Amino acid sequence: MRLLVADVSGKDEEKRPLVIVNPKIVATGDDASVYEEGCLSIPDYYAEVERPASVTVAYQDAHGHKHELVAEGLLATCLQHEIDHLNGILFIDHISRLKREMVIRKFRKLAKERAEKPAL
Repeated sequence: MRLLVADVSGKDEEKRPLVIVNPKIVATGDDASVYEEGCLSIPDYYAEVERPASVTVAYQDAHGHKHELVAEGLLATCLQHEIDHLNGILFIDHISRLKREMVIRKFRKLAKERAEKPAL
């Protein structure tokens, strides 16, 4: 089972979490959009990522019922980002090789520094 929960409602809007089980992108739009993405997997780093502006996702809900969702804008980007996670892909895999290598070096250095610090 592959599962994601997404909610792109605004700060002052009612929360509307979307539970998506076994998602599969079945179609993408021809137009592209660019959003600045970040991720808890790579804290404090953000980069502009270009993705299809719209996607169609086939999935099941929490009760096992099949659905298809056509998403645009922020929801389309969010779904692609989260489905990428399920496939072992991070948003930095969508940026230039040079930028990605800089981020990886930075996080390796931080990990080494943390490993060398004595525990309190």
